[in-house]
Amino acid sequence: MPIFTVLSPAEQVADHLRDGLVQGRWRETMPGAPLLARELGIDPKTADAALRLLEGRGLLVPQGAGKRRRIELPPSGESVRPLRVAIGLGEPADRGADYLAELQHALIVAGHDAHFSEKCLLELDMDTEKIGKMVERGGADAWVLCGGSRGVLEWFVEQGTPTFAIFGRYDGLPIAGTRPNKLPAYRAAVEKLVGLGHRRIALLARSMRRLPEPGGSERAFLDALESHGIPTGTYNLPDWEDNREGFEELLTRLFQVTPPTALIIQESFLFHAAHHFITRHGLRVPEDVSLICTDADRTFSWCIPSVSHISWDSGAIIRRVVRWAAAIGNGKEDLLQVLTKAEFVEGGTIAPPPDR
Repeated sequence: MPIFTVLSPAEQVADHLRDGLVQGRWRETMPGAPLLARELGIDPKTADAALRLLEGRGLLVPQGAGKRRRIELPPSGESVRPLRVAIGLGEPADRGADYLAELQHALIVAGHDAHFSEKCLLELDMDTEKIGKMVERGGADAWVLCGGSRGVLEWFVEQGTPTFAIFGRYDGLPIAGTRPNKLPAYRAAVEKLVGLGHRRIALLARSMRRLPEPGGSERAFLDALESHGIPTGTYNLPDWEDNREGFEELLTRLFQVTPPTALIIQESFLFHAAHHFITRHGLRVPEDVSLICTDADRTFSWCIPSVSHISWDSGAIIRRVVRWAAAIGNGKEDLLQVLTKAEFVEGGTIAPPPDR
């Protein structure tokens, strides 16, 4: 018996609007949710959700607050070949990432068979031999890789399989990719901390971001410190073994002699682990230690005080991947690398250092 799929109201409206777009009901730009809600006799929230679904399918492109979405249809008569797309997770924590679940859904809505890889890249030790066996078993037409190391991305380029990199060290490689442009946000975070009086600031970065040399965001962090006359070294960007025990050892080492007054932490699960370490050792956030996370997380909205973090639009990344998949399905090469906007969001986890 075929699978019976029940569409949500927003999905039904999105399908209706998609048919109207294909038939030329609207051209160049799309009316906003309030106007569509009145025209269709539906709730504005449902209309807005439907428009966002069409964004995810790559049919509409947002142009900023208060502006109509731009219509972006494939050329007339052009049919997209459905692809079997494998989404290669970087690490186990990615399994709970909302934007990756939304990405899978957007690819499926666009007509592709999208599934997550059986194992994460870190679970395979970023070992290309192990990854190669997984790729061969999967038989995917195209891969979307999250947080791939330089070596892994180079290996995928050599294989010739269409590959899209989300995050990862893809600069200079002939591969499509996208990530938030966090450099200005890193600089803004350092500016804020230094302005509050912090001098002992450390960035806790994963090994793939530090090795074989610091990535762009890490260099921006170090450059920002040096611009304020703060000498930099391994204290500011420490090495550590990329596992739970290594992270605990790193924090113990940092707080033994000259404890940092501020930590900038990559990835939300590491932020929570560091916060837990700090409270276990009788320290307070932000009175004793200021904390900033370089990513947003849905759990942050439940935190008191609010978490200082770097925010970025996951929708822009999803739309970019969907457009890439459409190009690959049409037999076209797409190696475009795009940066999306990111910004520093000040929360209640930063304050002047305790010696001020």
